Amino acid sequence: MSFVTLGALLVALLVGAPIAAHLLRRRRAEERPFPPARLVPATPPTARRRSLLEDRALFATRALAVLALAVLGATPLLRCSHLSLSRRAGASVALAIVVDDSLSMRARSRGGDAAGDARRSDAPSRFERALTAARELAGGLAPGDAAAIVLAGAPARVALASTTNLAAVTEALAAVTPSDRATDLDGALDLARDLLRGLPQSDKRIVLLSDLADGAPGAPPISGTPDIATWVPLEELEAGGEDCGIVRADRSSQKARVRVVCTAASAAAPGPDPAAAERDGGAAALPAAGASAAAGRSLEVRAGDAVLGKVALPPALRAEEISIDLPSGTPEILIAALTGSDAIAEDDRAPIIPAGGPLSIAVVVDPATTHVETGGPPPLEQALSALDLDAQIRPLPSVPEHADELAAHAGLIVDDAPGFTPEVRRSLAAWVERGGVALLTLGQRAAAAPLGAGFEPLVPGVVRWSPSPVPGVDPATAGWIGPSAAGLADIAPRGRTTLGPEASEGAEVLARWKDGAPFLVRRPLGRGVVLFMTLPLSTEESDVSLRPAFLSLLDGFVGAARARGGARRLAAGEMWTFDGYRDVKVERVRVDSSEGSAGRAPLPVAEVERRLRVSPPLAGLYELTLDGERSTRVVSVPEREIDLRPRRVAAGARAAELGGMSASIDASPYVALLLLVLLAAELLLRALGARREPAEARAG
Repeated sequence: MSFVTLGALLVALLVGAPIAAHLLRRRRAEERPFPPARLVPATPPTARRRSLLEDRALFATRALAVLALAVLGATPLLRCSHLSLSRRAGASVALAIVVDDSLSMRARSRGGDAAGDARRSDAPSRFERALTAARELAGGLAPGDAAAIVLAGAPARVALASTTNLAAVTEALAAVTPSDRATDLDGALDLARDLLRGLPQSDKRIVLLSDLADGAPGAPPISGTPDIATWVPLEELEAGGEDCGIVRADRSSQKARVRVVCTAASAAAPGPDPAAAERDGGAAALPAAGASAAAGRSLEVRAGDAVLGKVALPPALRAEEISIDLPSGTPEILIAALTGSDAIAEDDRAPIIPAGGPLSIAVVVDPATTHVETGGPPPLEQALSALDLDAQIRPLPSVPEHADELAAHAGLIVDDAPGFTPEVRRSLAAWVERGGVALLTLGQRAAAAPLGAGFEPLVPGVVRWSPSPVPGVDPATAGWIGPSAAGLADIAPRGRTTLGPEASEGAEVLARWKDGAPFLVRRPLGRGVVLFMTLPLSTEESDVSLRPAFLSLLDGFVGAARARGGARRLAAGEMWTFDGYRDVKVERVRVDSSEGSAGRAPLPVAEVERRLRVSPPLAGLYELTLDGERSTRVVSVPEREIDLRPRRVAAGARAAELGGMSASIDASPYVALLLLVLLAAELLLRALGARREPAEARAG
């Protein structure tokens, strides 16, 4: 509140004037009968006494009038504003509100002060401020407007499809909660544009309420399109500050290994593009020199309130795995915690569980047929290593014949095998049915399998090899591969595999050749899944293994292996898939006193395309009960969310004609009307009082 506003409100102190006027008002002296006084001639009285408040109704009316005058004088100076859209000639608007519910939005908002301390405990979080702004926009919608709500935490999701039911918009916003997900701004904006296209309103807009920290500050600036404007209204949400987070915590024997990632002291300063943050372990995205948010802080291992180990963080720490020795007899589940404070408190703690080892992916490939001219490992192994998917690649000379040998692996990739013996097929099928994920590439060798060898029941039917009748994969059918599928449109292999119709029965074709034949098929088998591709990885047959789409395919394969339980750790927002299970129960276990009392919070299990799935939104410890069998898993914070450098915004996305802050309170007309009523009441009370006094005098 400014000094001028405060001065205007001080007019209310004049309410003391009616009090003084009523207390100083003189009235006739009270007369008492005195018989001898009748013998003395009467004279006018000269003495009167001061009285207490006599006419309380009149006094109350005058006091209210003074207070109303003070409010009326201060009303033009008060600014209680809210976020609102600017309409084009009053036309209806189709609006998509994108709310960022990622981990970085848990940092404290700076309010309207750019120099404000974003770590004040009394300041609202960026998420709370964004949600408030979304409610203000929803409150300003009028009949005929359409609205949609998109959440920008990875993966981007639609919270409410486009609707003209404005009450549904309010209900959907009430259900939005913060999460520990990564940020997917590009995906959220694409979803918002898809929701707005085709609506009858000519004025289509996207409102982005985000701190813009998506781990890619060097990416192209956020801007609109010719038909759909994008508005980024709240600069106060823009990311900044310093943060350290625990992204992984494992325990092996009597040693805890904790990975800590920190931002630089000037996280908001421009720097190199950190798009490869997770591929390079997160450190490549951060500046390499200078102090970080780790200065003066320590890493502790706790069991309840007891500190079992403590190590000081290096002042210039960017991304490092820190080891702490544990005393004997420590509990199974411990807590890793950072001392001190930073921009985001929620990533300063993580449960430590016995390490289950990295995700193991077995690879069976013939180096003689998939070699590259530059030398080195086969392209498949190089691609898996380049993706850095927190998985351990284990090359095998052949497919193991015993299920026990396969049990150590979460995924298996076999390139153009000349069929499998009955023993191998049985062990492979049993391993897949228990939750394994296999990727088979079928080529000329697979079609020439010797007698007694084959792929049943993994790939039903006969496998045939023939010259490719048409070049290229249809990108429209390859949505599972992602945007890079367009790179397969011109692939021209020497030959390809042809499968019988039984291979696609009960399966899902993830991509097709341009003539409609299957290119990539996913077939569920028990609790696991088999993917098979009708093209080998041999560089002599095609260059499919050298294209970006192949990296996307491998990424999806490893993600499927991880989601089916191949790893005990999952990033917030990723998904567990439970194929083949009937009774699935997932609970988040609160083990840290900072989260409140210990307890369990169940997660909803969704059935999507006859598959049970759970997407944990918060980091922490989870207990899974799958058909009566219990297991413990950990959800961690995404490493790239620690990078608080904001994405750039185009000037057009902050244009004043899109909207802004507008006054939500103008009480002047109402206060003026109240003053008129009070004036009329005072005149009425004075008139009644004037009539009452002569009557009292005559009665006396």
